[in-house]
Amino acid sequence: MKLSRSNLLSFLNLHIAGVALLLILNLVLAVRLFLAWSTLHSASDDQLQQQQIAYRGLQLEMAPLHGLPQKVTYSRAQADEFYSTRFPSQYSTISAAINDLASKNAVRLTNLAYSPAPAPAGLVEIRMDASLSGEYSSVMHFINGMERSKTFFLITGLTLTGQQGGLVNLRLKVLTYMHGDGGKQPVPAAEGDVATAGEDAR
Repeated sequence: MKLSRSNLLSFLNLHIAGVALLLILNLVLAVRLFLAWSTLHSASDDQLQQQQIAYRGLQLEMAPLHGLPQKVTYSRAQADEFYSTRFPSQYSTISAAINDLASKNAVRLTNLAYSPAPAPAGLVEIRMDASLSGEYSSVMHFINGMERSKTFFLITGLTLTGQQGGLVNLRLKVLTYMHGDGGKQPVPAAEGDVATAGEDAR
């Protein structure tokens, strides 16, 4: 399943806001629970029964919020792990990952160019543009490999530019992110051909 750019930014930049909303909700429900408990001591039998039902309802509402601090800690740990494992800090990491996939899946990747752009949360957005050619099945395996790669790749464009026999030629556009410090590196020049399986690199 593809991770859209908007969903990515929501996960990285808005999870803290979500945690804050949960804390506010927890506080509101706690106040309501305390008021309901206080009313139990001065209510008639009918009122007491109604308040007991309301009290139980509040307890059920608060059940999902039990262990909230642990959930917050776990959420932050997941976000930190996503940053550290999916976003590289070197252009060479990006290049090695995409070139290795091309070689393993017997496709030819040419004119791979990088274009950095600012991104939130101390990241640098890296847009990649390349030409891709190979057998249709090999190209599909390459694309699936990119989507499953440990290094985060989001395919933003795939355009057919030619076809001859069983071979297809495509223009590939890919988006990834680097840690802020890595983005200060000089942008690599467009890379040449990546050899298909069984061929020597040109």
